Order: sequence, then C-alpha cells, then structure tokens
Amino acid sequence: MQTIRLRVNGRERRVSVEPTAFLVDVLRNDLALTGTKYACGMGECGACTVLVDGEAIYSCLMLASEVGDTEITTIEGVSRDDELTPVPAAFAEAGGVQCGFCTPGMVLSAKALLAENPHPTEEEIRVALSGNLCRCTGYTRIVDAVMAAAREEAQ
Repeated sequence: MQTIRLRVNGRERRVSVEPTAFLVDVLRNDLALTGTKYACGMGECGACTVLVDGEAIYSCLMLASEVGDTEITTIEGVSRDDELTPVPAAFAEAGGVQCGFCTPGMVLSAKALLAENPHPTEEEIRVALSGNLCRCTGYTRIVDAVMAAAREEAQ
C-alpha cells in the first residue's frame, strides 16, 4: 500500500492504495464519488471519463498514483453551490439524458471540449464525444445539449 494525495473537485484528499489501483476504483470505492461509472475497464466506452487538469481521460486506464500533482474533476465537481452549470443543465433541458449511465462521461467530455473550443461545430462536438458510448439516446439530443451549452457559456 502507498498513501497518495489527490486533488479532487478542488479538495485535497489522502488515500492509501495499492500501486496498481486505477483511478476509477479509488474515486468510487475510496472517495465515494460514484458518479464516475465503471463499465468496460478498457477505455472503450467513456463511462469513467473524468477531467485531469482539464483534459478528458478514461479513469479506468489511469493509475491513481499517476495523478498526484493534478486537478481531477468528476461529475460531482461540475455544479456550483448545488446549481447546475451550463453543460449539465443543457443535458437536462435538451433531453440528452435517458438512463444516465453515460451522462457523467459525456458531460465531462463536453466540458473539456468547450474549455478548448468555446464555439464548436456539430462535427467537432461529435468527434469530441466519439469516445463516449450511449445506447439510449441516439446522440442527437446530446449534441444539441452541447451546442446549447456552448451558446449559454458564450453569453
């Protein structure tokens, strides 16, 4: 076991983990941040997406010990004072949420895109979300949500 320090959603945390522990497991099991979903374990579905220093990464492929000097943002960290920020609010308003399993990863991938490119085209949105699989919505409402969030954040 080793003790690591993580900065998650603006809060410094210490946790004892095995050197081979993946970030998704530490977030869910040790820090009780269960919004990050575990699904494929191979970086194929995007359900475990979190932001590390603003970049969308698959937490099922990242060792927790590799992210000690970074800022990690999970879905629990995207609201302010219990109010939804533009991206998750747009997902809710546009109907980009059905079963909700893919939603945390989609929201965080969209946030990373909008931080890098505040005025994306539909094609750029589709490319940015291409690493996130959804089996319920057909993606149209998700893309609409990201476009709406871009318009909201631009105001």
